Amino acid sequence: MNLILLLPDDGIDGNGRVQLRGRRLKHVLEVHRAAAGDELRVGMLGGGIGRGRVLLLTPDVLEMEVRFDRTAPPPLPLTLILALPRPKALRRVLRTASSMGVKRIVLLNARRVEKSYWQSPYLETKALTEQLLLGLEQAQDTLLPEILLRPLFKPFVEDELPGLIRNTLPLVAHPNAIAECPRNTGREVTLAIGPEGGFIPYEVEKIAGCGFTPIRLGERILSTETVVPALLARLF
Repeated sequence: MNLILLLPDDGIDGNGRVQLRGRRLKHVLEVHRAAAGDELRVGMLGGGIGRGRVLLLTPDVLEMEVRFDRTAPPPLPLTLILALPRPKALRRVLRTASSMGVKRIVLLNARRVEKSYWQSPYLETKALTEQLLLGLEQAQDTLLPEILLRPLFKPFVEDELPGLIRNTLPLVAHPNAIAECPRNTGREVTLAIGPEGGFIPYEVEKIAGCGFTPIRLGERILSTETVVPALLARLF
């Protein structure tokens, strides 16, 4: 936790003071090992970043006086369309994407996505948000990504995707593609990544029909949680 992320319902008073309990208090006690008078990096969800001076720290409560003096880092100019991974892998992918600055993530169904994945409790709003917040805390960011769940492939591709990619560079990662992934694109990108076995030919054809260019990242077929940061680093 490189940033103590404050939430709107934490209740900062008129003097800029806030009290925290639970996970964030435990982290300050056990990891930061802070004491009264110390300053910690803080951020307001959806707002600025600054410092929090510890006024009181006990096993039951952390009280800080906070001030914000700078904005969050700029978002990555990317929309990530991701065939729904295995639930446990999804958690890691969301943390990574959030920490790298992705602000829109579409979780999409595909032929090689197990139907049971869509019933996972990890897709509940609270569980998704928890992973995104962990990514923000890691990267010292405060802007929460948006997640869209799209369990129907064809309606999404036909009805939503053309508008979603407008004025962007649309790319679809596919193991059998001929073109290599471009480097340092310098523009906004819409990136689609299939399941670990890849999109089936029909799905690649539908996505390419919207204007996507199939791209590859070398000879190796990588897991979803590996290929996401690899592609983002290459593109930006």
